[in-house]
Amino acid sequence: MAGTDLDAIIRQLAKQQHKSLTAAVKAGRDRYLALAGKAKDAAAKQRYRQMAKHAMEEGTAAARRLQMSADNAADSYARAMRKAAEAAMTPKTAPAKPAPKPKAKAKARKAKA
Repeated sequence: MAGTDLDAIIRQLAKQQHKSLTAAVKAGRDRYLALAGKAKDAAAKQRYRQMAKHAMEEGTAAARRLQMSADNAADSYARAMRKAAEAAMTPKTAPAKPAPKPKAKAKARKAKA
């Protein structure tokens, strides 16, 4: 586990969460469809079917957002690790002396005129 990349672990955990969240969403949809099947009048059936449809849409949207968030976190981590590796490979140089300020020269020219 110590040799594996953390971004791969993030993606794997997100995949597991996505599967369990999708299963829970489908169970909720099935519950509403079962209630629609038991409903006595057509209006109640239609209402439960509509609730099942909305539950499925909202649940899949939440699962999609979770997946995108995990992908973004994994990509960000991988990018940070690449930058850190590149920074470790480049030799450190002494800081350069700052250039003289051009504003001071411009003010001196204006004062002479």
